[in-house]
Amino acid sequence: MTKILLGLSALLLVATGCVTNTVTNITPTEVPRSPNGMYRIEYQWDSTQQTVRPGSLKPVVLVGFDQYEMKPVMKMNNRWEVWVPIPAGKNEITYRFKVDYQYTAFGAPKSASKLSTQDYKLVVK
Repeated sequence: MTKILLGLSALLLVATGCVTNTVTNITPTEVPRSPNGMYRIEYQWDSTQQTVRPGSLKPVVLVGFDQYEMKPVMKMNNRWEVWVPIPAGKNEITYRFKVDYQYTAFGAPKSASKLSTQDYKLVVK
């Protein structure tokens, strides 16, 4: 009996230990000053977690205490974008990505969140 439990535990550990959810910033680090003061921030979401529920991703960009909801890029299933304002007197912003999502679990779906591992900087020239 203990061998069976040990085997099932090892199998569960292997199955769940290989899951990765990666947030990749694909925004340039420097952009020219825009006349309207709006700048596009874009990221790519890659996941090996097969239980992520389609359509449940809710990504945002965090700039200081402000939060901007991202929209999917047309004809792409793993890229998201948002236009963020940077005032004329400011030359850079620091931002992070946060993705809330649901995944299928035993019983009801569960919620999870992924925060980018680093701060990113966008410089306006």
